[in-house]
Amino acid sequence: MEVVILPGTRQIGQLAAGAIDDLLRRKPQAVLGLATGSSPLPIYDELAARHGQDGLDFSQAHAFALDEYVGLEPGHPESYREVIRREFTSRVNIAPENVHSPDGTAKDILAACSAYEESMQALDGVDLQILGVGTDGHIGFNEPGSSLASRTRIKSLIEQTRRDNARFFKSIANVPHHVVTQGLGTIMEARHVVLVATGAQKAQAVRDFVEGPVSAICPASVLQFHPHATVLLDEAAASSLKLADFYRHTYDNKPSWQGL
Repeated sequence: MEVVILPGTRQIGQLAAGAIDDLLRRKPQAVLGLATGSSPLPIYDELAARHGQDGLDFSQAHAFALDEYVGLEPGHPESYREVIRREFTSRVNIAPENVHSPDGTAKDILAACSAYEESMQALDGVDLQILGVGTDGHIGFNEPGSSLASRTRIKSLIEQTRRDNARFFKSIANVPHHVVTQGLGTIMEARHVVLVATGAQKAQAVRDFVEGPVSAICPASVLQFHPHATVLLDEAAASSLKLADFYRHTYDNKPSWQGL
C-alpha cells in the first residue's frame, strides 16, 4: 500500500487523474471502476478538463459503478447511476452503453448481482478502481463485519452510513436501507486501486485501515493485501497516522519511473 499525503483536493484530483490519463493512453479500452460521494469529485473534474482541453479519449473505455441503492428508480437524482452520469460520464465521450451499474430494482437481486460480476469478468476485470472510505472504514457499501472475500451482493446500511448520506436526500427518512455493492473480494481483483480520503472526519478511519490490523471490523484494511493500492490523503485525513513523515519521505524520493 502506497500512502501519498498532498496539500489538498486539487492536487489529489490531478494525481489520480494523471494515473487514469496514462492508463487510457496506454490502453484505450481500459475498464474503470467508479465511486460516488464527495471524495472522487476532484478526480472527475480533472478528467473532464483533460477531455475538453487535451482530448483525453474515453470512447473505447468501459466503466463499472461500485454500488447502487435498492429501490430507487432509474433517473432518481440520488441513484448512483444518475450521480455518476451527472458528475462524470456526461462530461466525457464515454459511450452510455459502456457505463454499467448494479441493478437495484431487479426482481431477482441475487441473479442481478451474479450477472454484474460476470459482465466485469467478460471485460477481463477492472483496470483501475476509484474508492472513497466511510467514517467507519467501509469501502463500497461493505459495512463493518463484511466478509473480506465477499462478492457483489445486497447489503443493509448501518445507521451511521445512512446519517452520513442523509445530506444528499431531503431527510434521513428518504435514505434507502439497502444497497447492492461490489464485495471486498470483487474490489480486490481490480489491478490498481486508488482510494481518496479528505478531511479530519476521515482521520480515524484512515489510521485504522492503513496502520491497524486487517480485520472485518474495518473493511478497508483488506487493501493492505492488495498488490497495487494507492491511498491519496490531504493533511487533515493523514493527521492521525503514526508514520506520516515516513510516507512523505518515501513519496518525495520515489523514482519517477514508478508512476502512481
